[in-house]
Amino acid sequence: MEEKVKGPKSYFPSIEKKYGQPIQHWMDALEPHIGKKHMEMVAALQEHGMGQGHANAIVHVFRSEHGL
Repeated sequence: MEEKVKGPKSYFPSIEKKYGQPIQHWMDALEPHIGKKHMEMVAALQEHGMGQGHANAIVHVFRSEHGL
């Protein structure tokens, strides 16, 4: 039985569907923004047309995976 994904990663399937890019695309887009604050990174994704909630979820996971 597959375990249900919880937390910010639960948004990933809808993000991929809505914006037509894999999550790795968005993670890569955040690489140049390492060192910036959380909301600055969210704003960087919003510049690509992403909504705040989806951008926040990606930034949260990105920062936790990079120890930020």
